[in-house]
Amino acid sequence: MPDHVDPASLAQEATGNAVDGGNADNADNAVPLPTDNPFISMEKAVTSQEVTAGARRSKRLPVIVLWLVAIIVIVVDQASKQWALSALSDGRHTALFGRALGLVLVRNPGAAFSFATGQTWIFALIASCVVAIIIRVSRNLASGSWAVALGLVLGGAVGNLIDRLLREPGFLRGHVIDFIDYGGYFVGNVADIAIVAAAAGIIILSLGGWEIDGTRAGASDDPEAKGVGAPPSSTRRGSRARGKDRAEVPSKPEESLDASTQATSVEPQ
Repeated sequence: MPDHVDPASLAQEATGNAVDGGNADNADNAVPLPTDNPFISMEKAVTSQEVTAGARRSKRLPVIVLWLVAIIVIVVDQASKQWALSALSDGRHTALFGRALGLVLVRNPGAAFSFATGQTWIFALIASCVVAIIIRVSRNLASGSWAVALGLVLGGAVGNLIDRLLREPGFLRGHVIDFIDYGGYFVGNVADIAIVAAAAGIIILSLGGWEIDGTRAGASDDPEAKGVGAPPSSTRRGSRARGKDRAEVPSKPEESLDASTQATSVEPQ
């Protein structure tokens, strides 16, 4: 046995043994967390199903708006044309706002606003292609504004296409019913108004950078890079959690420093 024993070293050794013993006891008493908890798996499955269902609903809504707008335009267009056939006489002008706007029944074999007469079958084929393209594009539609614009185009194209397919003088050669006189410059119908409004809307959306899929050109694809895209509450919780972690990191060195200080402060007997 050595002649001289340093009390400070004995205190440090005792403190270390106590800490190691406490850690060993805590390790022995620790209960391992179950990794195959069925409730956790069930919660994850339900959460994923809710997210998928929400994404499907948000994607279906613009398509529903598109078809709803198109149906309204078609119904109003065909109903107004039937009214014009029954209430107006061919070539007889009825003034509404002086000479600026009036009503006159015209059977148009051409395009919108009585342009390009005599090419009925060509415009019928063009309208059929437009309808097919819009139906195909609607698969990726996720913007409400684009849904309204495309719905107006679809409704206007189908409204005039019905006339070219079903009205006299025959299939693909039918004359479109026009009855709205714009100051004697041209005569149109409700379908033409929808097409012009849709064209203006598409120009505005394109200049603004809004895409059909709901995104906007030039916007950041990673919302976390700019600190957006997450709810404010979750952002605050994340900040508090990071602050708490930073506050707890130096706690262990301080505890070890206090233990060493207490051990070195013991005076030899």
